[in-house]
Amino acid sequence: MSKNSFLRIPHTNYGEILEHSYDIVILPWGAVEPHNYHLPYLTDCILTYEIACDCADEVLEKGITCMVMPPVFFGSQNAGQWNKPFCVHTRSETQKMILVDIVTSLYGQGFRKMVIINGHGGNTLKPYVRDLAMSFPDFRLIVVDWWAIVPTEGYFEEKPDEHAGEQETSVMLHYHPELVSMARAGDGKVRPGHIAAVDQKIGWMPRHWDEVSSDTGIGNPKKSTAAKGARYVKAVTEKIGKLLTDLKHAE
Repeated sequence: MSKNSFLRIPHTNYGEILEHSYDIVILPWGAVEPHNYHLPYLTDCILTYEIACDCADEVLEKGITCMVMPPVFFGSQNAGQWNKPFCVHTRSETQKMILVDIVTSLYGQGFRKMVIINGHGGNTLKPYVRDLAMSFPDFRLIVVDWWAIVPTEGYFEEKPDEHAGEQETSVMLHYHPELVSMARAGDGKVRPGHIAAVDQKIGWMPRHWDEVSSDTGIGNPKKSTAAKGARYVKAVTEKIGKLLTDLKHAE
């Protein structure tokens, strides 16, 4: 168990909790979905949780105490993912109510600052945060997409790299190499969709996953290494650490 177990709800107890005061709550949010043939279904949950824990450890040294909540496991999925065994699609109204219940509980306990570390591209949380700002105007709620805040240039080689590719695989190799089956990995080759203008981002619609990918991956993971993941995670946690520091000192 980590020496900072009191920063992680899954690893602590009520006795430890009462010995500390907490400045910020960190909520990891992921999904349950296939990640090519080589990464676990819970990749988005595992990586957001590990990154959140690293961030909490980092800012503790600056006098900021965060509590890392258990990940929210359920994300929003596209067609072509719904048909995959054990992939769970959570409707937007369900996600909103989960977040409302979490914020309502924390607010009643006196907490006023929370950061969601999101690990799943299908999760669109901004509208819920706007609605919560009306109901809880003195509760500061910030959303971070961890994979997007540090450009991947200089860290990873493959393009495109959106899902179960070099970026996610390298970060998982850094945290949990025992969960990665590189021998099984598909090449994550991306096929064009049926509407060229959508591929060109002139307009948007959910991609049908079976149209664009044969192994559920988008991006080739074959060049992934734990060393690349470690370098990238360090840059990500530094960025999120700055956010936590600024949030702590914001009125």
